Amino acid sequence: MEDTLSLAEAIEDLVSAEDFLDYFEVPYDPSVVHVNRLHILQRFHDYLAKQAPNLPPEEGQQRGIYRLWLERAYQDFVVSNSITEKVFAVFQNQAKPEGGFSSFVSLDKVFHQ
Repeated sequence: MEDTLSLAEAIEDLVSAEDFLDYFEVPYDPSVVHVNRLHILQRFHDYLAKQAPNLPPEEGQQRGIYRLWLERAYQDFVVSNSITEKVFAVFQNQAKPEGGFSSFVSLDKVFHQ
């Protein structure tokens, strides 16, 4: 990536989990990323969404925070797995009133993320 790009511009060009990890210089094991890439990116997005109101205005500090949260998202799946972490709604079982559990996800929840 060119250093002349703003953080927002650079991120727009990133497509895969590997692109993000490489851009933010987060060391990773390709075998972990291979089976968890979507989960890592979703967890990164979730962390950033919670952090967004507290982001400093300086781009250099933002880059550091982005890197920190991406590394944490990656590490979540180094020490755990997608079923345990339940990143996506389909993995989040809900108790049914009549007993048992359901993993039904309505379309509004799927497209509202």
